Amino acid sequence: MIKKIILTPFQSFVKIEGFSGILLLITTIIALVWANSPFGDSYQSIWQYKIGFSTPFFELQKPLILWINDALMAIFFFLIGLEIKREFLIGELNSVKKIAFPLFGAMGGMSVPVLFYLILNHSPETQVGWGIPMATDIAFSLAVLNALGSRVPLSLKIFLTAFAIVDDIGAVLVIAVFYSGDIDLTLLLYAFGLLAILYAIAYKGIYSKYLITFFGIIIWTLFLKAGIHPTLAGILLAFSVPIRQKVDTPEFIDNLTRITKRIKKAKVLDNSILSKEQIGEIDALEYWTDKYQSPLQRLEHNLHGWVAYFIIPVFALANAGVSFSNSTELDTQLIINMTICLVAGNSIGISTIILLAKKIKLIDVPKDIGTQQIVGVAFLAGIGFTMSIFIAGLAFENDPINIDSAKIGILVGSFISAVIGFLILRWKPRRAITVQPQ
Repeated sequence: MIKKIILTPFQSFVKIEGFSGILLLITTIIALVWANSPFGDSYQSIWQYKIGFSTPFFELQKPLILWINDALMAIFFFLIGLEIKREFLIGELNSVKKIAFPLFGAMGGMSVPVLFYLILNHSPETQVGWGIPMATDIAFSLAVLNALGSRVPLSLKIFLTAFAIVDDIGAVLVIAVFYSGDIDLTLLLYAFGLLAILYAIAYKGIYSKYLITFFGIIIWTLFLKAGIHPTLAGILLAFSVPIRQKVDTPEFIDNLTRITKRIKKAKVLDNSILSKEQIGEIDALEYWTDKYQSPLQRLEHNLHGWVAYFIIPVFALANAGVSFSNSTELDTQLIINMTICLVAGNSIGISTIILLAKKIKLIDVPKDIGTQQIVGVAFLAGIGFTMSIFIAGLAFENDPINIDSAKIGILVGSFISAVIGFLILRWKPRRAITVQPQ
């Protein structure tokens, strides 16, 4: 019973991410078909349509695609921040022993693809794209694992999730340090001042979703104008959400028991209609339930569906559409390099470092995860998609040809990685049949 209670929230998370991966595939296909159809011009024009407002003192006009990549994706990064904080405090990354396994995997999954890219790339114009193949798309990779059903142990899904979160931390740091523009330190100080106020309030155990939303919009704008990519504001804002409840379990149960008794004792004329006393007790129950729930876990739960089923598919629809009619202008070498880095870089880097760390006993690998499964997951880590496309847009911001080339390489590399990883994890070696002597 205890095991079921502990695993159910994670299984729910995996289910959401798995279905999100299917939605990502559908929207990616729609984007590619749309961009290469007779209506391809409309695909390009709709995402370049400018939306915003201007006043004598302030102006904010951006193409629709940048509202998606800068604003909607800030919510995606906010959710990542919530997940990172939860995992470090109470999840799969809250101890040295737990973090060691996914940490070594992430080290291989980030460093070796980057190394492959730097070795394979010989063009100064595309050198800046080294950070693209280092990120793993958790939705797509978990969707592949879900498709394998019982062939994949739950511990492997937990490893992939923890590994992807560590990988996201690395990607966020790379974006912050290497893919931000000229920085306005004054505006940045204002933003960090507001964050400091939120952190101080959170330290006191005070939480207000309205206050965080109001501050969040201002901080996002300050990051945007300061030259730091505004999605990073989402990560930092998430750390200001408290994880602890305002009341503990014994106090909540005591109040729940008293409320239940009072509801039973309340006089009612009709069992289908609540009395004033019962309505009052239900209000009290909502009050204590709100205090008992973790603000971070509640917010993470409420946002997960929106991000998985709306924000990420919209991002894919807006960014995955590459027109192959312009294939003569594409950088073939960049496409090949990106594909190799995602497929070979991740599979070699992750499996080699994990198996080496296991051999010299730096990490403990769960008993139900074998070498074949480690190699299979290492290939699945080559599914870069969401974060890789996002970084490609930052790396080649003013170069449409390289952006399209990188996207094609990401799509091809992610597809090959998914197929190989799926086949490795699905394949079961035949056991040798031993003939008993008569």
